[in-house]
Amino acid sequence: MIRFIGITNQNELEKDIEIPDIDFSKYKWYWVDFNEPTEEELQHLDHTFHFHPLAIEDCIHTLQRPKLDYYDNHNFFVTHIVHEEEQEITKDELDFFVGDYFIVTFHRMQLNEVNQVWEKLLSTKNMEKWDAYYVFYQILDKIVDNYFPIIYKIEDDLDKIEDNQQHKSMTHLLNDLFETRYLLLNLRHTVDPMRDLLYRMLNSHHLVGINEKKEYFADIYDHLLKLSEMVMANREITADIRDSYLSMNSHQTNNVMKVLTIITSIFAPLTFIAGIYGMNFENMPELSWEYGYFLSLGLMGVLGSAMYFWFVKKGWFK
Repeated sequence: MIRFIGITNQNELEKDIEIPDIDFSKYKWYWVDFNEPTEEELQHLDHTFHFHPLAIEDCIHTLQRPKLDYYDNHNFFVTHIVHEEEQEITKDELDFFVGDYFIVTFHRMQLNEVNQVWEKLLSTKNMEKWDAYYVFYQILDKIVDNYFPIIYKIEDDLDKIEDNQQHKSMTHLLNDLFETRYLLLNLRHTVDPMRDLLYRMLNSHHLVGINEKKEYFADIYDHLLKLSEMVMANREITADIRDSYLSMNSHQTNNVMKVLTIITSIFAPLTFIAGIYGMNFENMPELSWEYGYFLSLGLMGVLGSAMYFWFVKKGWFK
């Protein structure tokens, strides 16, 4: 489906005009939205708008890295929209062809960010501040703002993992932690390229329309800087929590091994005594003693008790 909004030279809004019937010269600027386009509608990118073939190719091959390309009469932007579904982050690509008098958006599925700006433009009475680059800013702003709820949810999940109020086992906690790290890594692969894209836009001398609205796009760049720092900070938190769990696990293992070592040390001399008198030699004078059995048990008891109190004094049970 292709949607059209055009602002005439008299600042009047016209919409829902079929592409073959549009007289582009009568509009001060216009917005064409390729929303889930068919193969036939794709042909308008070339035959009607005459966009560069490389830019059209990037539209067809989805999930390109966020980027900016300069062409003769337009600039091409690739951006990413992220959504969290069932503990996984999914990415959608939104492409922009932006010129001085037009903006063309291209996406393969319904996007709330585009629809919200579309409805906002339709309901606006004052068209003076609106132009192609202002539409571009509005959509980018909504894209970036929708990154924040995902980060906030990840931070809440990290708090739950750290507090562990449900008393999950360490194995479950580590699994949850590694899933969270994967989400952060996936999000970082979107936020950082988007940040680099905005930096390039703000420092480019070719983008006159963006330079005229530099304060708007600089605000988006500030948000992306904050998002990038939040992603890195949360990744460091996950690393700290992981190291803490691993250290705790190692400490618990050492305590168990220490207890087992103490038990083994206590029973070693007792086993030695039992081993000696468990031999079947005939010439063993102690075997004929009347109180030899009780003496052996008493000796074992004294040795075991003495070693136990010695270990306690050394602080091995602390």
